[in-house]
Amino acid sequence: MTNLAANLARTAEQHPDAVAVRLDDFTLTYAQLRDAAAKFAGKLAARGIQPGDRVALSQPNLPTFPVIFYGALWAGATVVPMNPLFKPREIAYYLSDSGASLMFGMPGDGPLGAQDAGTDFELVDPTNPAALIGDADPLPEPVERADDDTAVILYTSGTTGRPKGAELTHHNLDDNCEMVVSQLVHIGPGDVIMGCLPLFHVFGLTCGLNAAVRSGATMTLIPRFEPGKVLEIMQRDKATIFQGVPTMYNAMLAAAGDVEKGKDVDVSSLRTCCSGGAALPGEVMRKFEERFGAKILEGYGLSETSPVASFNLPDRPRKVGSIGVPLNGVEMRLAQPDGSDTPVGEIGEIAIRGDLIMKGYWGRPEATAEAVRDGWFYSGDLGKMDEDGYFFIVDRAKDMIIRGGYNVYPREIEEVLYEHPDVVEAAVIGVPHEHYGEEIAAYIVRSPGSELDAETLTEWVKERVAAYKYPRRLVFIDALPKGATGKILKRELREPVT
Repeated sequence: MTNLAANLARTAEQHPDAVAVRLDDFTLTYAQLRDAAAKFAGKLAARGIQPGDRVALSQPNLPTFPVIFYGALWAGATVVPMNPLFKPREIAYYLSDSGASLMFGMPGDGPLGAQDAGTDFELVDPTNPAALIGDADPLPEPVERADDDTAVILYTSGTTGRPKGAELTHHNLDDNCEMVVSQLVHIGPGDVIMGCLPLFHVFGLTCGLNAAVRSGATMTLIPRFEPGKVLEIMQRDKATIFQGVPTMYNAMLAAAGDVEKGKDVDVSSLRTCCSGGAALPGEVMRKFEERFGAKILEGYGLSETSPVASFNLPDRPRKVGSIGVPLNGVEMRLAQPDGSDTPVGEIGEIAIRGDLIMKGYWGRPEATAEAVRDGWFYSGDLGKMDEDGYFFIVDRAKDMIIRGGYNVYPREIEEVLYEHPDVVEAAVIGVPHEHYGEEIAAYIVRSPGSELDAETLTEWVKERVAAYKYPRRLVFIDALPKGATGKILKRELREPVT
């Protein structure tokens, strides 16, 4: 059967009493989650939801999320996940653009946005999952769908223009999830995955929830990432797998000494950590592994690739700073502006081909044709490949700084900044300059109590990079702006700099 929800039906049959999701003292077994999803699907069918209809879901990482997600898929609907922090204008845009006929969300701005879009809204009480299900008759099995039917519309972050909805099919998501389970992390029953990544984001959805359900693992839900609390829960639940973005690893390092007023935390149950969403600074990787004793494996992907395209596979040598090699069945190449291949060791745009590539951007054939050419998805990311076939991210093509005719890659400068013992976080951007075209600016978060000044830090960088690369503008701030996954939002840094 082709329906992503069939994984839930199969796992519930094989491991009915295994815990599927846990939130503190609340648990749902796989049998309970299956029954809830089937009843929720029956409820949708009773409301007139047909296969292919869009159903919007706006929830933090709570047990109601998987019930709604798998219940909607079970009914044959297409799910439109949304950030629960969205304001009415953002909600209305997502609903109107996707054509969602029904939204399940939280109190506050959800009803207002739905009203503006003319979309039916149902309030979800996170403390009462039973009320969500109602008394509808369950659908006995998931509705049959085709491989290329759209399962989920995931909106891109909208760094340029308005967000676009990437259509991910049942085959896209199931195939990528299977690779995560079997190739990347080797997940199985008995594993406990820390659900820190938002489930409305493709990283958390595929590598977290869908991977857990496909493999029979348990997902510990974390509605809000608080590093000290995460460490305590990790110890309590004996987590075996942690997945996060670089800022999460950095935050956990900073919080490690604060857990229970300095008492050490035992996370020896951890066997694998995965990093994605942005480039992981090498210094952060080194410190985390030294502190917690768990190896971090870095990978790469995007919403449009379901998401994982490459990874430092556990059965191959790890190369620190690399995003690994393409997964089985995935092709990656580095393209020049004229479309030709890039020689080994030189910089080009990462292009990806395989079953993981999205069906297209919802309602935007021109944007789809621009991004996907001859089956290759052009990522907008710049990278290099070594002689062993390992890929290395250099930077976003749009983030590259051209100062006086020289190309400067922010990640290189950020790596140097992170090596300074008083730098907790760093983000480098280009700002307009009358003479050079662009100048280099760095935003810095210092460690608590640090008296590091701009002159000292500038000299530190100047000693380590070519003269045209060091930041001429340094801005010390309390925190960097971040998105839902913790990814640093450089677009919000560009506005204030003059």
